[in-house]
Amino acid sequence: MKLGLGLGYWGAKPDPGLAGLVRHAEQLGYESVWTSESYGMDCLTPLAWFGRTTERMRLGTAVVQMAARTPTATAMAAMTLDQLTGGRMVLGIGASGPQVVEGWYGEEYGKPLARTREYVAVMRQVFARERVEFDRSYYQIPRRDGTGLGKALRSTLHPQRPMIPILLAAQGPKNVALAAEIADGWIPGVVLPLHGSQGPQLPLRRGRPPGFRARLRGRPGALPRWPQGRGRGRRPVVAG
Repeated sequence: MKLGLGLGYWGAKPDPGLAGLVRHAEQLGYESVWTSESYGMDCLTPLAWFGRTTERMRLGTAVVQMAARTPTATAMAAMTLDQLTGGRMVLGIGASGPQVVEGWYGEEYGKPLARTREYVAVMRQVFARERVEFDRSYYQIPRRDGTGLGKALRSTLHPQRPMIPILLAAQGPKNVALAAEIADGWIPGVVLPLHGSQGPQLPLRRGRPPGFRARLRGRPGALPRWPQGRGRGRRPVVAG
């Protein structure tokens, strides 16, 4: 079990001591830091900032909302961050809900399981530096109904690693089973591992691949002592 620092997302503006908080967490031995997004700040930009001020911490998103970016755009951002930080990026993605998907991004909510499967498949092609060719229900690359001038492309950026870990935010049994099938890890929304909850983990037993990781929210009995009151309201997470 390893500890990570879950920052969530900020409201009107960031805490001016946030970078110092992350540096202190690394000094205490925290293995990772995680950011989120909804309909204000994005979760990728802060990780570039934290990557500049840390040396070892893994930099994770919990989560990138799929409706916010095409799968190729998300893959580009993840590869760029991974290169800039020496291979520390962990890409958590999720479908979000109809309120944000339709009310903020103006996208169809549709069938989140089918969209997720396609999204991950496209990103795997990008990470592998394959020519991206994909034709399914949600994503057609190149577009089949466009000008006809679009040709399949390969990323000009050479990845830092052969494959960036993809974690899938999932709560229902079908979503959790999909995470075990296509992702490198799982981000549950409501599991408290220190309370011994086992229910949502059952689908994982049917096909969890080697090296599969879970990023769980926890409330340890003894929180670290943050300098000058920093860290209030920050929730440690357990990754392992």
